[in-house]
Amino acid sequence: MKRHFLIVLAILFGILPIRLRAQETAMTDIVSLFEQANALYAANEYAEAAELYEQCVPAGGAQAYYNLGNARFKQGALAQSILAYERCLRLQPNHKDARYNLQIAQSRITDNLTDNTSFFVAVWARSIRNLCTEHTWVILSIALFILALAGLLLFALSSQVWLRKTSFHTAWVALLISIIALGNAASLHERDTERAEAIITQGILNAKSSPDQSGTELFTLHEGTKVTITETLGDWCNIRVGNNEGWVQLTHLERI
Repeated sequence: MKRHFLIVLAILFGILPIRLRAQETAMTDIVSLFEQANALYAANEYAEAAELYEQCVPAGGAQAYYNLGNARFKQGALAQSILAYERCLRLQPNHKDARYNLQIAQSRITDNLTDNTSFFVAVWARSIRNLCTEHTWVILSIALFILALAGLLLFALSSQVWLRKTSFHTAWVALLISIIALGNAASLHERDTERAEAIITQGILNAKSSPDQSGTELFTLHEGTKVTITETLGDWCNIRVGNNEGWVQLTHLERI
């Protein structure tokens, strides 16, 4: 038994350095590609730079998507630049440059459809939710829950009135915010799992009343427009944008 255990350990310790070296090599390759892409971007070779940035994502993280968005924007590919900025912000919601550039790119697209049906509280709640990543919300929720438990423990053990009041109020506020943070994490997890949000990537698109070419044309969209997929049926999907809803082919959009 001991011999088998030693053999397993030997195998594990033999494989681990190999895996670490492979990861280091892969990261070195990514860094090299990233530097080459940056050099091409600086030389105004935006198409070539974009191709290299494409190879850097998603391993290159938010910055790779941001640089890719810049390169696509310089090419005039608004839809692809918007898609890259959106993906950057999914990984790093506080990336101010990506958010600013996204707003510039969105201001140049043809469609400007707004949703007048959403209650302002829901819009405000989503904006708060999107300030952090799912991981950050989970960590915050756990930390606040521990603080709430500590407050309750102090409330139970303390004999001083002012300390009992302070610990009690701290506990319920921390617990409330912890629950909100956990809810935000769950909402982001659902969003990233379903990937219902998408960008129109191909020219002019006519949304139809049914999932076939014979359907009545309801409204027209242009590349770069952000939509929400509510249902899929074969090669078709039902999308919602602003106050409009209709069917389009999946090949005309790309999920964020």
